[in-house]
Amino acid sequence: MNVIEATGITKMYGPKTVVDNVNLKVKKGEIYGFLGRNGAGKSTFINIMTGIIQPTSGSFKLLDEPNLNNVKHRIGVLPDYSTFYDSLTAIDHLKYYAKLSGYKASTEHCESVLKRVGLLEHAHKKAGKFSFGMKKKLGIAQAIIHNPELIFLDEPTSGIDAESALHIQQLIVNLQKEGKTVFMTSHNLHEVEKLCTRIAIMKNGRIWNEGTLEELKSRYMSSIHVEIKHSPIPQKEGLFTFLKTAGRDITITETKTSLVVDTEENIPPIIRAFTGHEIDIYRVNVHEPSLEEIFLNDNLDASAP
Repeated sequence: MNVIEATGITKMYGPKTVVDNVNLKVKKGEIYGFLGRNGAGKSTFINIMTGIIQPTSGSFKLLDEPNLNNVKHRIGVLPDYSTFYDSLTAIDHLKYYAKLSGYKASTEHCESVLKRVGLLEHAHKKAGKFSFGMKKKLGIAQAIIHNPELIFLDEPTSGIDAESALHIQQLIVNLQKEGKTVFMTSHNLHEVEKLCTRIAIMKNGRIWNEGTLEELKSRYMSSIHVEIKHSPIPQKEGLFTFLKTAGRDITITETKTSLVVDTEENIPPIIRAFTGHEIDIYRVNVHEPSLEEIFLNDNLDASAP
């Protein structure tokens, strides 16, 4: 089941197109990462999906429902900014936001949610005394207080310390294990690489690339660098002759061999050639492009004339 289906979503402000004909589907149970530079249109797209602004054109369904008003109570949102009432405590906020979604939250339930985001010790502190990071955690708490099925998180770990970020990342994984779907933006590429089942890269209002991390990597692997650590080679000539048919830029030392291949399908025959020469293999390292390399490469492509 697709919990998000967006078709031709476009948003214009005067002559400026901020979101440009975006088509997107997110399946139930995914952690879907939405990447892009500042100004790429990510937050605008989330604001459209959550009813904060209206698209100029296009349509979408959430939880298989075209009328957002019918499913708002099943959706949680951490916006790109969170504004709280200075005079209300963390628990007061959660009870208030839960009530807006038609959900009556007990004090015990509020405390349970605050514990999940790492704010339990500040449950009765007024939000006016909260730091930026604490407000971010409270924003995540209000997004999940009513037990939503679909959760939009806009930069959930920005502005918080490393330990808290790891805590929130684990929370996101746990939400997925509970059967919830998470749609998140992040500037932390390592975080997206670590958490997300699928990733979209947005540039200039358009989705420039999309897929699983493995799919994205495969599109950028025009050459693969393979490094093999092995036992001493008794006779290099025969092995070297074979390696020349499988790859290029070959370097062989007594206990290490490196070469470049055009496809990963060449790797298994290389391993078999080593074992066929009675050479023990201790380690095989394959360099793949990181999400950072893919993201930077896409940015260069997007800015090209």
